[in-house]
Amino acid sequence: MATWFQAKIKFVQEDEKGVAKNINQVYLFDAVSYTDAEARAYQHLAAEVPDFQLAGLTKMKINEVFFEENSAEIWFKCKVSYIVFDEKSQKEKKVPYVFLLNAHTIKDAYMILESKLGTVQDYIITDIGATKILDVIPYEEEEAAPEEPVITSTMRPLSEVLNNEFPA
Repeated sequence: MATWFQAKIKFVQEDEKGVAKNINQVYLFDAVSYTDAEARAYQHLAAEVPDFQLAGLTKMKINEVFFEENSAEIWFKCKVSYIVFDEKSQKEKKVPYVFLLNAHTIKDAYMILESKLGTVQDYIITDIGATKILDVIPYEEEEAAPEEPVITSTMRPLSEVLNNEFPA
């Protein structure tokens, strides 16, 4: 299960008239720790915003993130309660889940969520709200490049070593 960290950044940007404005933005990173999330935030945002301040980094409780290929830039936080039967107490119990998905409108978000959840279990969609998150950056392992062998001046080719030790 992914661990999501919300990074809030602040920076100053000049508009068309030359007036400096304070800008606040929110990004979501999948990372293994606070340190990793901070490093990923600086790495990801340094190219876009050269002079920014990381104002806050908090862990978000999100069970799953749905990335929709619909060019929507609004991220919606959806709360769902699954209804399960507890064998011990012999009562129905509501188990909360939080999903994040991108959609154009709340209606679109509801329809996407409903299609993702399906009809396998009973559930109630309790809340859908727009967030201030601009971008969600999932964790992608970098492919490790094969290491180049280290060649020093004291090393000789194998053919020279074999020919000197075992003459023909």
